[in-house]
Amino acid sequence: MLQLGSALIALRFAAMSADLRFTRSGVRLRRHRRQEGPIDWLLVPGGPGIGSESLRELADVVTAPGSIWLVDLPGDGSNVAPPGSGADPFAGWPGVVVEAAEAVPNAVMLGHSTGGMYLLSTPALEPLLCGLVLVSTAPGAQWRESFVEMTRRHPLPAVAAATVAYEAEPTDVHLRDLAVASTEWNFTPEGVAAGRELLARMPYNGAAVAWSANHFDDVYLATWWPRSLPTLIISGSDDRIVDQRLWNEPRFHGPHVTRARIAGAGHFPWIERPRSVGSSLDAFAAAIAAGR
Repeated sequence: MLQLGSALIALRFAAMSADLRFTRSGVRLRRHRRQEGPIDWLLVPGGPGIGSESLRELADVVTAPGSIWLVDLPGDGSNVAPPGSGADPFAGWPGVVVEAAEAVPNAVMLGHSTGGMYLLSTPALEPLLCGLVLVSTAPGAQWRESFVEMTRRHPLPAVAAATVAYEAEPTDVHLRDLAVASTEWNFTPEGVAAGRELLARMPYNGAAVAWSANHFDDVYLATWWPRSLPTLIISGSDDRIVDQRLWNEPRFHGPHVTRARIAGAGHFPWIERPRSVGSSLDAFAAAIAAGR
C-alpha cells in the first residue's frame, strides 16, 4: 500500500508539474488547456501588474488545437517571488519573455497591450516563434499622447478620486480601485458590466506598475518587426486606451501580417466580441498549420 500511495503521489506531482512551470528566472507558465495539436499558445498579459488571470476569457475563445499557457513574468501579477527570480525580479524585464518561448516546442506568443510591447522590445524572440499575435497594443509610446487627450475629453470623476487615493497610499487595493474606476474607458457600454467584474477580480501588483512606469512606458519603441513570421494584429474598433491607428503605417504591412478589426469592441475585445476574436485566432492557427 505504501508503494502504491507513493506512486499515486508521484503521478499527481508529475501532472501538476506538466501544467505549472517556472523558467530559470522565474517566468511562470500555467497551462489553461491541453489539447492535441501543434501550437503552444503563450498568452502574456497587459497592465503591467494585473497578471495573466486577465486573459482567462481570451484563452477560452481559442478553439484551435494545441496547449494554451498563461504567462507571468517574475514579479508580475500574482507571480510574486517565484523560484529563480532573485532579489530583483524585474532585473531581466522585458527580455525574460524569451525564456517562455524556449520552454515549449512550438510557441505562438500573444501579447495584450503592454504585454505586446514587451514582446516587440525583445528581438531575440523572432527565431523562437511560430507566430506572433498582438492584441490592443502599439509599436511605440506615441499611443500615450492619444490616451491622455481621450481622458481630457472623457473625464471620469471616479478615476480622479482613485488616483488621489493611490498616490497618497500606493497599495495594491488602491491600484485595483483605480483600475475598476477606469472601466468605462476600457470597455464599450455593452461590455461595461462584464468588464467591471473582470477588473475587480484580477490580482494587482503595484511593484510591476512602478517598474514599467520608471523604465519602460515613456521610452518604449519596438526594436524589431517580423520579417516573415506570421503575425496577427487584433484591434477593437472602439479601443480608447491604445490608439490602433498606429498600425496603419506601411512598414507594419506585408503578406505575413493579418489585421483583424473587431467591430464593437474595446481594449479587451474578447469580452465584447468573443466569437470574432476566437474566429480570428483560429484562422491564424490554420494559416500557420498550412505554412502560410
